[in-house]
Amino acid sequence: MYYIGVDLGGTNIAVGIVDENGKILRQGSVPTNAGRPGDEIVKDMASLSRKLLAEEGLTLDDIEYAGIVSPGAVDHDNGIVTRATNLKFEFYHIADRLKEFLGVKKVYVENDANAAALAEAVCGVAKDCKFMVMITLGTGVGGGIVLDKKVYSGFNYAGAELGHMVIQVDGRPCPCGRKGCWEAYSSATGLVNMTKEKLAETKDTIMWEMVDNNIENANPRTAFDAMRKGDKAAKEVVDVFIHYLAEGICNLINIFQPEMLVIGGGLSNEKNYLVDPINEVIDKMQFTSGYLEKTKIVIAELGNDAGIVGAAMLGKQ
Repeated sequence: MYYIGVDLGGTNIAVGIVDENGKILRQGSVPTNAGRPGDEIVKDMASLSRKLLAEEGLTLDDIEYAGIVSPGAVDHDNGIVTRATNLKFEFYHIADRLKEFLGVKKVYVENDANAAALAEAVCGVAKDCKFMVMITLGTGVGGGIVLDKKVYSGFNYAGAELGHMVIQVDGRPCPCGRKGCWEAYSSATGLVNMTKEKLAETKDTIMWEMVDNNIENANPRTAFDAMRKGDKAAKEVVDVFIHYLAEGICNLINIFQPEMLVIGGGLSNEKNYLVDPINEVIDKMQFTSGYLEKTKIVIAELGNDAGIVGAAMLGKQ
C-alpha cells in the first residue's frame, strides 16, 4: 500500500506519494497563499494529490490513508488544527475536509515538528532507537519527542514546545511573550540577532564585507562562514551561540535521557561545526558525564523531506 503525505507550510504545500518504507515516489508543491480560507488550501492539497497519483499510475484505491502535518497546535485525535497563526486556522477540521475533497477514507494530522521527529525515528537517522528527541533550528526552535515510535504531545496536544524553556531569566524577548526562551538564543533568528549586535560593535571583521556593509544583510550563515575564514569576531558569535545551544541540549538530555538527540532545520547544515563543539560542552555538563552510555547527538538525514515522510508515517504509530 501507499500513503499520501502533505506538508502544509506557511509558504508552500508539499505533497508526496510515499511507500511503506518511507520512500517518496513522487512529490510536488504549490503555493499556500496563507490567509485564505482553509477550504481553499485543502482543495489545493486534494488537487495536487490527484495529479501526483495520476503521474505515478496510481488511484485512491491504492492509498491506505493520507497524513497532514501543519504548524501550530494540532489535535491529532480529532484531526483538528486548533491554532495556526500564520495560516489563520482556529479549530479547523482539516482531516474531515481532506476526506471530503479528496475522497480518501482516513486522514491523520500532526504538528510539523512532531512529524519530522517521527520521520527520523521511523525512516531516518534514529530508526534503530526506541527513544529519541529532535530539535529543529530554523526561524524558531521546534521540538519533537518520540517514545517507542509514537509521538508524545501531552494531554492537550501542546507538548514538546522545547524552544520555549527559559535558559536566561529575564533575557531576550521571545515571540511567545516570555523572556529568555531557548528559541531567542538558539534559533536562526537568534543567531542573526547576535551577528548584527557583533557587527554593530565591531568594525574590524570580514563579516562587514560578507553583508556588503549593510547590517540587514546578515543571515544565519554569516558568522559561521566568517569563522571558517579565521575571523575572530565571528568566532565569538559562534561560540556564544554554541554555548546557549549546548545548554539547552544538556537540559533535554538530563530530563529525557534519549538514546539519540537529532538536530534538524536549516542550521543543521553546519553539521560538525555544530555537533563537535556541542559534544565538548555537553561532555562536561550533562548529569551522565561519567556513564559509559550517553546520548548520541546527530544531524537529521531526511532534510526537507521530513515533513512529507512524517505525514505519511502518521498512521503507523
